[in-house]
Amino acid sequence: MMTVMENKSSRQKNLSRKEITHERIVEVAARAIRRSGYDGTGVADLMKEAGLTHGGFYSHFASREALLAEAADRAGAEAVAASASIAAAVPPEQALQALVKAYLSKEHFESIETGCPVSALGSEMPRQAPEVRRAATRRIKEMIDVVARQLPNWGQPGTHEQALVMVATLVGSMLLARAVDDPKLSASFLDAAREKLIPADS
Repeated sequence: MMTVMENKSSRQKNLSRKEITHERIVEVAARAIRRSGYDGTGVADLMKEAGLTHGGFYSHFASREALLAEAADRAGAEAVAASASIAAAVPPEQALQALVKAYLSKEHFESIETGCPVSALGSEMPRQAPEVRRAATRRIKEMIDVVARQLPNWGQPGTHEQALVMVATLVGSMLLARAVDDPKLSASFLDAAREKLIPADS
């Protein structure tokens, strides 16, 4: 859910030259969709940013939608992995608090290109092709599961619903904080969500 630090070398190990190029295009696209939105992400610009010619695109992808689906999947996978890593880095009883603080942080707010794709792209999703929505939906479900596993009552009735509310609050707060042009209101969205999800006396 948060800013992602990638380990490219481990992912590119044992890949062919074509596979490495494919990975590079998807990596660039995963950043570009969060930065510029789906509609603001053109094939020619992506290929140029990846250091490739426009003509080589169709040797890697059947369509622009196929690339966007892979990019949505990659961005979502990176966010889920980052969330799991944050949770694993602290004692279990502190994991939920760590996740909330990281998601609602100034660093995440300022890192739209490498942060959570749901808060960066959520409002655009209803207008995307089915394969793009399918990829995003799968990763959103994983994100909800990561949050649910950090709840003290994980596995008990109501846990899933509680995780749904938490994820909706996190995503919605970040989306609204980025949407407004009033820095004070922007900070208030994040502060209010943080206080609601992890009260000071908890």
